[in-house]
Amino acid sequence: MALLQISEPGQAPDPHQRRVAVGIDLGTTNSLVAAVRHGVAECLPDAQGRVLLPSAVRYLGGGRRLIGFDARDTQAEDAANTLVSVKRFMGRKQADVAGADKLPYQFVDGAGMVAIATRDGIKTPVEFSAEILATLRQRAEDTFDSDELHGAVVTVPAYFDDAQRQATKDAAELAGLNVLRLISEPTAAAVAYGLDNASEGLYAVYDLGGGTFDFSLLRLTRGVFEVVGTGGDAALGGDDFDEAIVEMVLRQRGWPVLATHSANDKRLLLATARAIKHDLTDADETTHTLSLQEHGPLSARVTRRDFEVATAPLLDRTLSAVRRVLRDARVKPVDVQGVVMVGGSTRMPRVRAAVSELFGREVLTNVNPDEVVAIGAAIQANALAGNAKDGELLLLDVIALSLGLETMGGLVERVIERNTTLPVAKAQEFTTFQDGQTAMAIHVLQGERDLVSECRSLARFELRGIPPMVAGAARIRVTFQVDADGLLSVSAREQLSGVEAAVTVKPSYGLADDQIAQMLKDGFSHAEADMAARALREARVEAERMVLATRSALAADGALLSAEERRDIEALVDATQAIAASDDAAAIDEAVKALATGTEAFAAARMNQGIRQALAGRKLEEV
Repeated sequence: MALLQISEPGQAPDPHQRRVAVGIDLGTTNSLVAAVRHGVAECLPDAQGRVLLPSAVRYLGGGRRLIGFDARDTQAEDAANTLVSVKRFMGRKQADVAGADKLPYQFVDGAGMVAIATRDGIKTPVEFSAEILATLRQRAEDTFDSDELHGAVVTVPAYFDDAQRQATKDAAELAGLNVLRLISEPTAAAVAYGLDNASEGLYAVYDLGGGTFDFSLLRLTRGVFEVVGTGGDAALGGDDFDEAIVEMVLRQRGWPVLATHSANDKRLLLATARAIKHDLTDADETTHTLSLQEHGPLSARVTRRDFEVATAPLLDRTLSAVRRVLRDARVKPVDVQGVVMVGGSTRMPRVRAAVSELFGREVLTNVNPDEVVAIGAAIQANALAGNAKDGELLLLDVIALSLGLETMGGLVERVIERNTTLPVAKAQEFTTFQDGQTAMAIHVLQGERDLVSECRSLARFELRGIPPMVAGAARIRVTFQVDADGLLSVSAREQLSGVEAAVTVKPSYGLADDQIAQMLKDGFSHAEADMAARALREARVEAERMVLATRSALAADGALLSAEERRDIEALVDATQAIAASDDAAAIDEAVKALATGTEAFAAARMNQGIRQALAGRKLEEV
């Protein structure tokens, strides 16, 4: 008699066919791992039943280390060797670390990104993150009694650029994880809230974590949601609120600012400030006493009102970013049907009240803000592993900053605009500038400005082997591809000959987190100046092209002209070249027009000569 197989709805009858995949929220303050178990997404606890893993590592020397709670709870004893909030340094150079003097670390500027000197050697943010991710991987393997996970979906801030995403992926691979996909934290939160099953319309995700702030606007249509706008501040989070508390308390006592204190005292002050912040979530005031090595005992009494006044500028920065995204999307706050609050810092009463006031409705807080991102990532991981009954969720994320190429005159030609839905592939044709040009240098850039000098360089490569042709005859098709993880590859192909070259952008981790927001801000504030600069550069390039083309024609066919005609054209060429060095775009345009008009008869004579040569010695019927 055959036995009836029983299984979970939508899952394989053979439980061994189910692939174990997890979602990981690699956070600035805390990290979590989640998975779908018995049809429900849930965060996985450690042996003590705790789902949070503090993002802290203490290096003890000799390869020994403490990770998580043990490291966080002893950070004031050995601040220089206990790394916390390192996510803020991911993909950043030392010069880009804001407030470095307030941190108890010895920074080392490497060729790729900033690192920190510890008693166990130099540690990069990638290595630190790999320690956290490996601990979460082990937790998942212990939970499922499995030696191997099928893979993981790892979340990143929406405002992480290409370099920061690649650094996160490198850390996950270093931790032994198969990365199924990187998805933005607000997108993961939307999945956790089940917004794909909600009524159609616009939803917002306000994500204020320990080190970053993201705001995303999502449009839900027929069960599919896409990110239509994203913004934020990748150098703003709960850590900054902690610093504000410390500076306020020190001012009240008349003591020196945080930056002047010893490494251990800095860490003790910041840890105490975090405890004060947590207390004020439910209480109107709180008092904490601590003993500093250099200044002795300190009793800090802080009211919620004091705290809200001290941190008001930080909250205003988040709201400014929200308004900017709404403005870019041409959306009013009343058009948004729901606002999801994500990140432990959104527990602050004033934050929730301010966001509710802005949108004119109560915010959504029914899912634990610490766990919501990991849960959403777990749902997506389960789908990508082939376990979900409805197949893969359709997640349409967007690119945060525009991508383009350098063209003549130091100008940027944008190929993929910001807020374009991912994954995406776009191509554009370019051509050669000089006669006989057999190679082209391709410079890939990221940013919102029109000038190369104001954007970030991502990669350079060369296309060689272009057949010699007159300027403008070659057709070089450059294709940009950005995958679902937000990682970029660029290829170039000369259409007539078929020669091609390509590069997968492996970032050098050089962009500062806060520069991303600044790039967008500069793009708006400098728009008029950029337009003028672009017009000037384009006029100069056109003048240079005309001068080169005319001199080449004179060298080849100058015999068609009389001595006087040649002198007149050479005078126009010299005048055009001279005025091209000026800053007057209109004058340059006029000089180019004058040169074009002055060479019309010469161009006609060259064309007639070419026709005569082509027809010479041929019978009429052959023509």
